[in-house]
Amino acid sequence: MELVIQTVYFIAALLFILGLKQMSSPVTARRGIIWAGVGMLMAVLITYFHHELIHNVGWMTVAIAIGGLIAYVSGKKVAMTDMPQMIALYNGMGGGAAAAIAAVELVKQEPMSLTIQSLAVIGALIGTVAFSGSLIAFAKLQGLMRGVVRFSMQQWLNALVFVLALTYGLAIILSGAQYEMSTLTIFFILALVFGVMVTVPIGGADMPVVISLFNALTGLAVGFEGYVLSNPAMMIAGIVVGSAGTLLTQLMAKAMNRPISNVLFSNFGEGGGGEAAAVSGSMKEIDANDVAVMMAFADKVIIVPGYGMAVAQAQHKVWEMTKLLQERGVTVKFAIHPVAGRMPGHMNVLLAEAGVPYDIIYDLDEINDEFPTTDVVLVIGANDVVNPAARTDPNSPIYGMPILNADYAKNVVVVKRGKGTGFSGIENHLFFADNTRMLYGDGQAVASELVSSLKELG
Repeated sequence: MELVIQTVYFIAALLFILGLKQMSSPVTARRGIIWAGVGMLMAVLITYFHHELIHNVGWMTVAIAIGGLIAYVSGKKVAMTDMPQMIALYNGMGGGAAAAIAAVELVKQEPMSLTIQSLAVIGALIGTVAFSGSLIAFAKLQGLMRGVVRFSMQQWLNALVFVLALTYGLAIILSGAQYEMSTLTIFFILALVFGVMVTVPIGGADMPVVISLFNALTGLAVGFEGYVLSNPAMMIAGIVVGSAGTLLTQLMAKAMNRPISNVLFSNFGEGGGGEAAAVSGSMKEIDANDVAVMMAFADKVIIVPGYGMAVAQAQHKVWEMTKLLQERGVTVKFAIHPVAGRMPGHMNVLLAEAGVPYDIIYDLDEINDEFPTTDVVLVIGANDVVNPAARTDPNSPIYGMPILNADYAKNVVVVKRGKGTGFSGIENHLFFADNTRMLYGDGQAVASELVSSLKELG
């Protein structure tokens, strides 16, 4: 029976890897999710036949039923705009589960080899930090926690807490099975506190990177605990998630032109520390009819979506508008910045949901050279990712961050609710440019107006 169990675990792990590979493209992502889901189902079902868990079948079934019901209901009800915080929450649960596994093994105080006990403690530390940190990320994105918490000597205090957690962890490792329960308890408390303290000073604009980083930590923790339990499925799944999360975190940080240390230990951006350049000019308003005419008689239009489009649920109307433009012979493309929205791929998922073909959706590197030859750029709910200050103002908090070169286009139209700053609170110089016009209103309502105006043009 043991051979059958290990074989099924191996097949499940293989499905995890293949599923992740399929998720690398929007065309095959759905198939990848199904494959990974089948792998998880196989891993869960075969665990029922493990000889060491026979006496826990009842509790396992209850836990799976409760967790599965909560996941099904929340998954059905959650809006696409709330998906980032849902991912943060689920990621936190993964880290918490890894930490709980370590806690159970350590509470037994059974003799372990130095290597296994070390992996259990390291996995517990990483998983606990990912758990509490992800909960803070969820609270920030959900609006339960507003702003950032910063004070003098904060990083030194964080370092002290982390060193203390490492000290208690080392004490557990070196004491074999002779450590006090109070030592284990303090260790977990310190790890929880560190996860909170390292996340509360991070601004909302950095949350996509933070979520990705915690995802990598969760995978790493699961992999370590897989070694502790001698479970190959956990080992492989953890390694895959950890490596994928690490790569994604690096790509996200690169897209913002910032090292991970700057995200974790500094304010948003790497500005020179002086005063940001004053914005010259004024915001010039335009109405939907004029924008419809402008786009209808253009040769090429590029649409830049952002979180504002997600909040307004405007993607379906935007796609309807796109089809009307295409019927008139206008070339329409979508430009996606790597950190647009609140999580990696957020805009791609929204556009795919509306039925936008993948072959007209382009990443920053693929489309940036096309802006100078574009007649109209329509920015819907995006802000920092099109802010020219990232190129021109060394004192700007986002200076150095690669942006979509929307300001190079002949005409720019920005759909925005009002005149306030974006999510990061930074003034956008694009809004004041001579070739920019502001179209104020809710994204979906504005898109509907544009659709109506285009239809009237015939």
